[in-house]
Amino acid sequence: MSKLREDAGGAPDKNLSYRDAGVDIDAGNQAVQRIRSLVASTRQPEQIGDLGGFAGLFGLPAGLSDPVMVACTDGVGTKLLVAIALDRHDTVGIDLVAMNVNDLIVTGARPLFVLDYIACARVEPAKIEAIVAGIADGCRQARCALLGGETAELPGMYAEGHYDLAASAVGIVDRPLLLGPSKVRAGDVALGLASSGLHSNGFSLARRALLDPAHGGMALGDPLPGGLGESVGEALLTPTRIYVDALARARDLEGAPLHGAAHITGGGLLENPQRALDDALALRIDLDALRPPPIFRAIAAQGVSRAEMLRTFNCGVGMILYVAPTRAAEVQAALEELGEQVIRLGEVVPRGADEEAIQLVGGADLFAAD
Repeated sequence: MSKLREDAGGAPDKNLSYRDAGVDIDAGNQAVQRIRSLVASTRQPEQIGDLGGFAGLFGLPAGLSDPVMVACTDGVGTKLLVAIALDRHDTVGIDLVAMNVNDLIVTGARPLFVLDYIACARVEPAKIEAIVAGIADGCRQARCALLGGETAELPGMYAEGHYDLAASAVGIVDRPLLLGPSKVRAGDVALGLASSGLHSNGFSLARRALLDPAHGGMALGDPLPGGLGESVGEALLTPTRIYVDALARARDLEGAPLHGAAHITGGGLLENPQRALDDALALRIDLDALRPPPIFRAIAAQGVSRAEMLRTFNCGVGMILYVAPTRAAEVQAALEELGEQVIRLGEVVPRGADEEAIQLVGGADLFAAD
């Protein structure tokens, strides 16, 4: 038979509460009230019901002949350590949405909704509100709903003040409009869409290179070397760009000139582009066309090789579009009308049996200081 554990005086503590154990239900309820209007700001026409149910409800969009559901999951990673150190939490939610929807849209899909998960040592309602404000901002940029989520207070699992973010995104595409390796062909032009910086990849290397006393020894408040007046911390926290509108514009052009796309995420420019190519094709990249933002040059200056930079970071290109060569100028112009910085990055070529999927040309001074 089990026995109640007794205190030093011999009597069991009959007043122990969930709050005493580290979980504050009242703070959790307050956080929900603070984010209600933020969640409502992302509402989409197909959405059913409101915040507070056990699950989110979302109807299928009309007009699809053969709908295919698309889903993905991702997080923000150790970029959160920079947000925690700076006590700035209003942008990492954008990163959370971006890392998911940018993966999703390369299939040709439209994002429908995002589900978020926030795990923390202790629910601080104002901090949760700031995080969700960023998530809602990202959802509005992605034109999708924040359909639901979970905030988990896990005392003892996370250090005080620390938290982690993860999310899943769901989208839909008509099967005939799917993009991918089956549609990309030799001769297609690779158009690169500029990144805003590191996005949310490679932060373990970036923090080591810039902040570790054995390497860069910089503080987050120091000016970024070669930057335009921003601090190291500001450069590191620059939100990931969301390419939903850009992909939609290219995808919907008459005659379907967009054949495929690659999100340049973990693995950088050496591993991601071929994920949209079949084994008989390679991408020849003209590195001289790249203009990496200052954050990349600052990292490379700490002894990170060009090869390591290219296989870790996006190096200034957040998304690659593979387009029909006769339509490349038209697609580029359409994207530039949206405000995109478009780089004619290279060309899809046949791949020999002993050839690499990514073939680099130029770029000897890619990360040299201006």
